[in-house]
Amino acid sequence: MKAAVLRYRVMAYITGVVLMVLCFVGIPLQIAGYPAVANDVGVVHGILYIIYLVCAWMLARGLRLGTKPTVIMLLAGTIPIMTFVVERWVTRRFINPALGKGPAPAQPAAGRARSLKP
Repeated sequence: MKAAVLRYRVMAYITGVVLMVLCFVGIPLQIAGYPAVANDVGVVHGILYIIYLVCAWMLARGLRLGTKPTVIMLLAGTIPIMTFVVERWVTRRFINPALGKGPAPAQPAAGRARSLKP
């Protein structure tokens, strides 16, 4: 499980960075008349996105995620900055509890009186 998590996290960050370069550098340069950057970075992003899809799918199956979280994970690589947001969400909501790193069980507040059972 840890290897699948590491693969997913690495690919999420790499795919996110390359997509940001494509959208915020490549597209403006293409509009300015320099299409080579957008073409090259677009091809790299396409290849990396396919690898990201495989890693995200393997992790989703390993965590036994439902359809909605799986689709969100898979589509995150198509929207700039969303891979970072979804990676944090998946880590906190699904990965940490699965690895036993989730938040500690809720403790009763210090000032509250405990109810007495008869």
